[in-house]
Amino acid sequence: MTTGHSGRFVSRLTRETLALVLAGGRGSRLKQLTDWRAKPAVPFGGKFRIIDFPLSNCVNSGIRRVAVLTQYKSHSLLRHIQHGWSFLRAELGEFVELLPAQQRIETSWYEGTANAVLQNFDIIRHHDPEWVLILAGDHVYKMDYGTMLAAHVENEADVTVGCIEVPLAEASAFGVMAVDDDYRITEFEEKPEHPKSMPGHADRALASMGIYVFSTRVLFEELGRDHANPASAHDFGRDIIPSLLGRLRVQAYPFRDPQNGGQGYWRDVGTVDSFWESNMELIGVSPDLNLYDVDWPIWTWQEQVPPAKFVFDQEGRRGMAVDSMVSGGCIVSGARVRRSLLFSNVRVHSYARVEDSVVFPQVEVGRHSRIRRAIIDKRCVIPPGTVIGYDHAEDARRFHISPRGIVLVTRDMLGPHD
Repeated sequence: MTTGHSGRFVSRLTRETLALVLAGGRGSRLKQLTDWRAKPAVPFGGKFRIIDFPLSNCVNSGIRRVAVLTQYKSHSLLRHIQHGWSFLRAELGEFVELLPAQQRIETSWYEGTANAVLQNFDIIRHHDPEWVLILAGDHVYKMDYGTMLAAHVENEADVTVGCIEVPLAEASAFGVMAVDDDYRITEFEEKPEHPKSMPGHADRALASMGIYVFSTRVLFEELGRDHANPASAHDFGRDIIPSLLGRLRVQAYPFRDPQNGGQGYWRDVGTVDSFWESNMELIGVSPDLNLYDVDWPIWTWQEQVPPAKFVFDQEGRRGMAVDSMVSGGCIVSGARVRRSLLFSNVRVHSYARVEDSVVFPQVEVGRHSRIRRAIIDKRCVIPPGTVIGYDHAEDARRFHISPRGIVLVTRDMLGPHD
């Protein structure tokens, strides 16, 4: 086996792996942010979309055969992948392939994560991989999959499950596992009401990241077995993984930070609050997720836009942004932006104030508006003098308020538009 730049594994293992990115889910806990787009297509981090993170992990890990399985309201996701991920060279055996639900082997759409993979058996067989890496398309993290593949082979595992430690109080949102001293999984329960803690850590649990490495033969055999079970929900976490325990070698792979060996950065940005918090973390001085890492870039499609511009330097009408990230094409015109993240082509007009907010592309904030602790969806036009985030009773009449008081604003909430 050979190691590439910065110790990452680029070898026969990655070349003979096919990655399947499951990107068909709605993500209903993000409320109106997913009314017109699938969760993996939701913008994140100032210029990216959520799906760019697992796709970038694949490319940076040396896995350049990738298929993206889509279903729910996938138009914007499909366009983004076509525009931003067409740089791989098919003649060299590299690709990001789109696999929308198309009833290839039965008359239903994708019914569960395992069924989504099953319905593309013929395509997987055509690519003839030795290993299949199954990924969720809606998590934010940076991870070298090569090291996980190496562990899978070294352990002579049939299946390897990526895992992280989470607070016990939050574990019921995940698949929770128990392991022996060799990290072989002995128990696995999807979203348990009363999750079990880790040995020696009463306040922590070992949770699945929704990342699986399968030896291809094992994947085909087990999905066929699951398909024949009428009682199955055809889900990897709920059905497939628990059914393997005691029969096959199922290993846990703890996700560690390659720099310090501690818990790796991984976020399920599945709620309005967690989405806002994860974006807000990025504007810190030294965030856990380093978007400026030249050794592990996050790839994406981006418009060709001019640099951000800040105009007017008058008392009370000064264009400025402090403790913020401001993307290209933005114009902050005599307005103040603090502790906020502005995506591309945002206009903030004179005397407006934006604080502690995530503002999606092509938003226009009118004069004298005041916005704080908010998420403003794409192409919203905020009328002059609008106040958001200061009076929750008033905000609740028009917008969505999260449990932590984050105000979500979409175009539909603002009334009729062209």
